Formats: sequence, structure tokens, C-alpha cells
Amino acid sequence: MQKLRGIAVSPGVAIGNALVIDNEGFRIPRRFVSRDTVEDELERLHRAIQAAGEEIIHNRDTIGQELGEKYAGIFEAHLQMLQDARLRSELEEMIRQRHYSPEYAISRTLRRYAQVFQNLQKSPYLAERANDIFDIEKRLLRNLLGRRREGLAHLTSPVLVLARNLTPSETANLDRRFVRGFVTEVGGPGSHTAIVAEALEIPAVVGIGSFLAHVSGGDAVIIDGNKGLVILRPDQETLARYRQEVEQGRTQAARLESLRDLRAVTGDGVRVEILGNIEFDYEVDHCLDRGADGIGLYRTEFLYLGSEKEPDEECHWQAYSRVVKSMGQRTVTIRTFDMGADKVPHLPPPEDERNPFLGLRSIRLALRNVPMFRTQLRAILRASALGRVQVMFPLVSTLLELRQAKMVLADVIEDLEEHGIPFDKNLPVGMMVEVPAAVVMIDAFAAEVDFLSLGTNDLIQYTLAVDRSNKDVVGLYNASDPAVLKLIQWTVDAARRRQIPVSLCGQMSGSTTYTMLLLGMGLRQFSVTPAAIPEIKNICRSVTIAQCEAVAQHALAMDSARDIKSFLRGELKKHMPELGG
Repeated sequence: MQKLRGIAVSPGVAIGNALVIDNEGFRIPRRFVSRDTVEDELERLHRAIQAAGEEIIHNRDTIGQELGEKYAGIFEAHLQMLQDARLRSELEEMIRQRHYSPEYAISRTLRRYAQVFQNLQKSPYLAERANDIFDIEKRLLRNLLGRRREGLAHLTSPVLVLARNLTPSETANLDRRFVRGFVTEVGGPGSHTAIVAEALEIPAVVGIGSFLAHVSGGDAVIIDGNKGLVILRPDQETLARYRQEVEQGRTQAARLESLRDLRAVTGDGVRVEILGNIEFDYEVDHCLDRGADGIGLYRTEFLYLGSEKEPDEECHWQAYSRVVKSMGQRTVTIRTFDMGADKVPHLPPPEDERNPFLGLRSIRLALRNVPMFRTQLRAILRASALGRVQVMFPLVSTLLELRQAKMVLADVIEDLEEHGIPFDKNLPVGMMVEVPAAVVMIDAFAAEVDFLSLGTNDLIQYTLAVDRSNKDVVGLYNASDPAVLKLIQWTVDAARRRQIPVSLCGQMSGSTTYTMLLLGMGLRQFSVTPAAIPEIKNICRSVTIAQCEAVAQHALAMDSARDIKSFLRGELKKHMPELGG
């Protein structure tokens, strides 16, 4: 058994067999073969070994001619490893006796060999030989699988995906019937991949670091998306403990289902709105099933990221109209596209985008590509005729940006009026508060919008100068930091002074650790992932504002993020023991 720690980005526990995706996109398609196909599988193995040997000989001879015998010796060593009688005998035995597929036998055996070399820390030269073994493994797999890459969209049985990385679009296309969770070597909280994992409601841990060499396809794995823990080849005691935890989670979820049709009203009668964050139009059903008061954040990036060409107005309208119609008289807040120029397939790549987080993205990208911006705004306005819609601009840093965005919106409104196309003429316009500059000028911004929404994922990142996707500094990314809490408090206070609504739609709002604090700071709108709605509603209904204000007053007087988080967890446990773990 091996335990690995990473970054928890989507809660829950998943138990199952590993599907390993290496850097080349290979996955091991089967673990076992039937008894009557053993001889055929052995023949496949022998053909793969022969073909791999021929490739190595060709490379050895070519390199020898061009660079000399010294470099050709590298491939001669590979050939000797491949032709080792003990290796072949072990592979044949696994297929003949254990009925392992050749792919699984190769992966399991060679990775075990590689790990032996990697553990030889006293001899760096021998430790480096692990890379030679990985090279042989990939060569054999290429010959077994051909050029075929078995995509994640074509699964036929439940798996846990273990990969170097998953792009947001790859994550979005995961088959939820079969992918029960995933782990990646890289990544951080708040990334689009993490957000999509939450949207799909599958446990996920990222930023583990290099570990794929220590696991083979088919190995038993536990993903603990609550603690950021991954357990390879768990023992029976650990499996039993986690299976019990899964069952307890199901019991708790069933208990919270009774809250679906109840409002989030505190013990002293204060109404709190619990809204849903969604990424895809089908998630509106998840929100309704959990009793959401509306959609506080409808992210629209995947209309762009999932296609090689720009989505047209009809594509936008179809997605928005389904959500708006489904929500009836509940408010739907649609955020205009929030992505970097480097992520948009149909736009030319930026020439000097060394740091995308500080580059051409979000509202900046929209104002640089006004026709694309207008297309989206037209669809949003048309959808507003079908229900209660709000539009929200992301990553606004200056008043000029906000005013320019409102001017483009006004121009689109005028165009729709000229053509007699129906829309809500009183469409509320808001902005995301995601950068410290916006908080410094928050009173001026609050005077020019109908509502505010705190995007704490980016606000934390920009306030603390932490790249949340960088595993070396992600430990500094902390919602409990006193500076972050002060910025939130200033924003809530400014909204209260202007008497406009303010919500919080970052991951912080869906964490039970912060619910009492945010209520005590004056927040009355939480926008969370659909899965988090019942728990947040449950806390709101179990506490009083007076209790929460006392928690907030104490927390805001503290100067250490670690102490604040510890205090908040203690208060949660005091008021709700079943959630304070």
C-alpha cells in the first residue's frame, strides 16, 4: 500500500481500478483475458517483442553510424533487457497462469523493475536506468496497441483515471457513467479542470507529483477528494474503512434530500439565498434537484473550449435558453466568457503570453474581440425574454473596462430594438470582484452596477500573488488569509451601502468551513456547486446570525491564516458536530 498526498479539488471518495494515461495517451484496455484466448495473447506478446527488437536494432545501427559505438551502446543495452529470458518467462507466466493481458503484464512487470532501479539512490547511474525500462515498456505497448489511442470517451467499465494531466476539455468529455474519479500529477485548485470535476461531481485530486511510474492499469486505488489523499493498492483494513465512509456519505446525502423544498432561513429568521454554479446546461437539473434558489454563476467558457470554431449566436442561445426555461422565475446569472486568449482555438495565439493569468483574458479579451463579444451578448439578451436573466462581466480591473463593456451591451440592445427582437429591457448588469484593484475602487464600481459577485478563486490568487496551478506555491493559496477576508468584508460593506445584492461564487462559498464566517460578515447569497447546496443550506438553517457575527468578529481580529482556519473548523464542530471533522 502506498499513500500519496495532493490537492483536493472535488470532494467525495471513489474506490476502483486504475486506468493509467501516460504522456503519450496510452491506456491499458484490459486486465484479464479468457482461458481460450491465452495462446493468441502469447502470440501477440511474442510479435510485439520481436517488432520492438527490430526497432531497437535499427536505432542502434543508425545511431552507431552517425554518432559512434558509444551512443549505439544505449540501444544495445535496451535490446539485452528486452531479450532477457527471465523477463520473457515472467511475462508468459502472467498471461498463462494469471490470465493477464499482455499489455497489463508488461506494464505491471516493467514498472516493478523500474521501481527497483529508482530506489537505488546510492547509485545515480543505476537509478537512471529506470528510464530505459520505461522506454522499453512504451515501445512494447506501441507495438501491442498500434497507433490506437483508446480515448476516455469510449470506456465500458468503471475506472479511476490516473494521468499526468487532463485538459479542461478532456475532463469535460469524461464519461460520467464509468469515470468515478481522477488523479493528476500536475494542477491546482480553481483551475478549469478542477471546476469541471466539481461540476461532474466526481472526486478528484491534483498536483500529486510524479507517481505514474508506481502504478499499473488495473491496480486498486482509493481517491479521497475530501482530504487530497490517493491510496495505491490499499490493504483490506483501509478498503473496509473507506467503504464505510462512502456508505456514511450516502446516508448523509439521503438525509439532506429532505431540505430540497425548504428555504435557507437561519434560526433567527434571516433569509439566505443558495444559488448554483454551473458549467454545462444539463447541470440545471442538478440545481433543481437540490432546491437551488437560482443560478448565481453560469460559466460559458466551454461553448468555446469544446470547439475548433467560434460558437455562433444560435449555439449560445440554445444553451442559455434551456437553463432559463428550466429555472422558471428563478434568476439565472450568465457570466460572459472568462478565459485566456491562449485557450481559444479559433483565435490567433498571443505573441507574448508569458503569464496567462496576467495576460489577455476575460473582459480584456472580450473588449479586444468585440464581434465575438457581441455575439454572446445578443444570445444572452434574447434568452432574457424567457425568464429572469442577469449578465455579469468577469475580471474587471478598471472603471474604463466596465464602462466599455456596458457600451458594447448598449449597442447590442439598440440593434435588437431596431429589429424588434424581444429581450428584457431592465436586464440587471453586474461584475465579478476578482482583483484587489476592484476592491480598492469598490464604491465607484458599486455605483455603476446592479449587483456584485465575489470571485474568490482569482481574488485569493491575485491578492497573495500565488499561481494556484503551481504545486510549489499552492500551499500559500489560502482563503483564510486575513488580507483576503478584509477584501471580502469591504466588498460586502460597499454593496450594503449602495443597497445592491452581493454574492460569493468562488469555491470558498461551497466550503462548510467558511459558511458561518461569511454569514457573520453580512453575506446573504451563496453561489455553490450543485452538490454543495444541501450542506450549505443545512448550516444556514442550523445557526443564528448572532452566532455567526460573533464568529466573524473573532476571526477578523486574528492575523494568521492557519489560526483562522483552525478556529473556524472548531466553531463548525461546536455547532454542527457531524460536519466539523
